[in-house]
Amino acid sequence: MSRTDQRRDAIAAALSPAAASRLSQMTDEITAKPADVGRLFPAAAREVARGPLDPADPSGIHGPTLDDAVRGVLLSALAEALDDDARLLREVGDLYRYGDGDEKRAVLRALDLLGPEAQPIVEDALRTNDIRLVAAAMGTWAGTHLDAATWRQGVLKCLFVGVPLTAVARLRERTDGELARMVAAYAHERLAAGRPVPDDARLVLDEVPAALDQFPDVAAALRPSA
Repeated sequence: MSRTDQRRDAIAAALSPAAASRLSQMTDEITAKPADVGRLFPAAAREVARGPLDPADPSGIHGPTLDDAVRGVLLSALAEALDDDARLLREVGDLYRYGDGDEKRAVLRALDLLGPEAQPIVEDALRTNDIRLVAAAMGTWAGTHLDAATWRQGVLKCLFVGVPLTAVARLRERTDGELARMVAAYAHERLAAGRPVPDDARLVLDEVPAALDQFPDVAAALRPSA
């Protein structure tokens, strides 16, 4: 079974018969003429389906929305239609660059189709303050491919803008002493400014408690109340 079929089957239960038929038509059109993705990708939410895929995650912070998933099917069809990684990167990059927020998020959620060369797309998303884009940028692709320095900055960006660190793929696995030091310093700066430390800082600092040795104020702030 192709990746496109796998993605389509994964959301089949969430689609009406008419929506499923339209999605199949779109994938067939992209297979026959890959350049049509520029027209079909923006229209997918309107013509196929939109809304939450997981009712517990309506904004698509922890995973894809239904419209993300629908667009992911189209990107899989594009990847299978193109036997040219450089062209695929250009096409996906253009969809991201010229897309609205929802379209950008859908691209970020489907970056498993690309390898490390997709990093500029993720870096761009991490420069925004859109929590939906930042969360998607720190998803599965980033957990696997993003270089250590940029990944650490991405975790800090999540703390800055309010993305829950539970949305960061492979957080526990990739947390290291340097990230813990950075988070401890960030927490120290917040305390010095009279601001609270986000509870999510614990998810990093509990992995490397020694990072708090230089920041007793942070250790005290995070200490459970008696």
